[in-house]
Amino acid sequence: MNAKSAINKEIFAPHDERMLGAVQVKRRTKKKIPFLATGGQGEYLTYICLSVTNKKPAQASITKVKQFEGSTSFVRRTQWMLEQLRQVNGIDPNRDSPEFDLLFENAFDQWVASTASEKCTFFQVLHHTCQRYLTDKKPEFINCQSKIMGGNSILHSAADSVTSAVQKASQALNERGERLGRTEEKTEELKNSAQQFAETAHKLAMKHKC
Repeated sequence: MNAKSAINKEIFAPHDERMLGAVQVKRRTKKKIPFLATGGQGEYLTYICLSVTNKKPAQASITKVKQFEGSTSFVRRTQWMLEQLRQVNGIDPNRDSPEFDLLFENAFDQWVASTASEKCTFFQVLHHTCQRYLTDKKPEFINCQSKIMGGNSILHSAADSVTSAVQKASQALNERGERLGRTEEKTEELKNSAQQFAETAHKLAMKHKC
């Protein structure tokens, strides 16, 4: 079982939550943390996790989870409701970068993800979760690459393309129908004219015959 699956099973599942995504991080600027604040356990790994409750109405949250050196278990640390997230800063919109900042109502952290791709995946899940579970006070995403924000845009673009194609096809069919309608009307007119001509010719023939 990998670390993220273990975190979900150990930290979130017992509280009737499910983890949507996680990213392993280190601080860009180290804070001076007293030895006793870590429980005297020394070095540790940090994960920023995004989760949602299974109970309705669903509530999403961001949790800082740690795994101390020499331990196989995980410890839940700080947790914020998703509504408390104010800004997500991708640092550089022009290149793949592992750095990012998270600004909450009462906290600000500067992180470096283990890899740029892991950060990108977490950002995509975070952006989608904000769109789905927050009706207002959605956080601002700044300095993010277009591929991070582009999931919905791509879907909307594809939907727009399909809609446009359907509209064009419908218009073409309508125009074709109008042309066919005009042709049928013309044919009917010619048919009536031919019938009238035939009747007139027949009357003239009968008149001369008499």
